[in-house]
Amino acid sequence: MEGAAPFPWLARAGLAARGVVYGVIGAIALAVALGAGTRPTNQQGALAAIAAEPFGSVLLGLLAAGLAGYSIWRLTRAVTGRGREETDGTGARIAAAASGIAYLVLFVVALEILLSSGGGGGNTSRQTAGVLGWPAGPELVGAAGAVMIGVGVFQGFKALAGKFMETSRTGEMDRRVRSAYAAVGAFGHLARAVVFVLVGYGLIRAAIDYEPNKAGGLDGALRELAHASYGPVLLGAVAAGLIAFAVYSIADARYRKV
Repeated sequence: MEGAAPFPWLARAGLAARGVVYGVIGAIALAVALGAGTRPTNQQGALAAIAAEPFGSVLLGLLAAGLAGYSIWRLTRAVTGRGREETDGTGARIAAAASGIAYLVLFVVALEILLSSGGGGGNTSRQTAGVLGWPAGPELVGAAGAVMIGVGVFQGFKALAGKFMETSRTGEMDRRVRSAYAAVGAFGHLARAVVFVLVGYGLIRAAIDYEPNKAGGLDGALRELAHASYGPVLLGAVAAGLIAFAVYSIADARYRKV
């Protein structure tokens, strides 16, 4: 697999970039839970927040490169079904394709922000409204919601069963590192499970009621938590979980089997 030599670097840069994005989302959500912020944000909002900081354009450029690398790596794994250290099954290849496309979109959003073309990545409710108008649109939106819930359930399973450890070089970790890695990985995947299920639920509600404003992305899911009973506590817990996922992603850049 000599031709695959560049991809480990792309993968590791992308995992680190993913960690930074989730860290910003988690930090903003935690600030909202503590009463120091106005509203949660999504991946696009996190990129915009990074761009607004001193030297933000430089950091955003590095993140964009990392997101592009991650997308290329995931799409390559989807096509080839293998890397240097492991072989993927059909399910893993489908997940790699979906992940690769999602991070390619996020890379484009980062470029739009860098070029000051306004790229906020679009509004989920507006996008859902367009799809609802298609033939069989409500069914498509409902199916997308069911898929999101399925992804959330799988994320929860990965967390509770420790399946995410299988893609890591745990033999290179000492006992304390392995324990910490397992803890932040499980907590982070559980937080992502909650978010995916909430996003899917919102899409299904939008499809059933034909009301696009009930659909929301990551930011909408976090707002749902903020407005629920014990909202600040729930939002704070999920925000902490997203920060844990950020830490896990950055550690995964070191230990991931590629």
